[in-house]
Amino acid sequence: MSLQSSSAVPDSLDVLAALREATGSRHARVDASMPLSNDNPTLDDYRLHLQLIAAWLAPLERWLARFDDGPQRALPAIVRMPLIERDLAESSLPRADGSATEPPAEAGQFADDDPAWRWGVCYVIEGSQLGGTVLYRQLRETLAPHPLRYLSGDGVPPGPRWKHFIEALRAQVDTPRDIARACEGAKAAFDALLALLPARAAAECAPGVIS
Repeated sequence: MSLQSSSAVPDSLDVLAALREATGSRHARVDASMPLSNDNPTLDDYRLHLQLIAAWLAPLERWLARFDDGPQRALPAIVRMPLIERDLAESSLPRADGSATEPPAEAGQFADDDPAWRWGVCYVIEGSQLGGTVLYRQLRETLAPHPLRYLSGDGVPPGPRWKHFIEALRAQVDTPRDIARACEGAKAAFDALLALLPARAAAECAPGVIS
């Protein structure tokens, strides 16, 4: 289903269902293409994972910090970059050798200031923390003694915040127009991350390929 315009969104469609439908293929490509998707991920993979997330998240956090409405009013701000920086500086993380690739350049800065659009972006950011918790449970023993602070949210379970986020999302994004705009913001957030991934994943994200 296309979500390019508000008229394409049925009045009865729930915003969470619309976001999941609009971003499902992008989400699957991210999950399949990130370094920790390897069969036997290592700390080197975790370093690259952190570098990719940092290149994606840093400009998003700076952009979102400019606003005090929409999702930025509904939820307390969380700055996640310090956790990434601490994980990259962790003594148990092997140092990159000279053959390692340079960290990716940061994703471009977003310009849209529509609150509904930002709700979509924040849906991707907040949802990534739920995925991080799953990865933490899978990898905490394999990658020990690294504390994996970013994946664990520094020990703070993401469930209560996610529940609050979804309640506020549904309360504030409830018209066809706003749902469509939220879907566009979420797709743009996924596309910004996909653009940082290897050429194969980026090619699969070409316009006309992803629904």
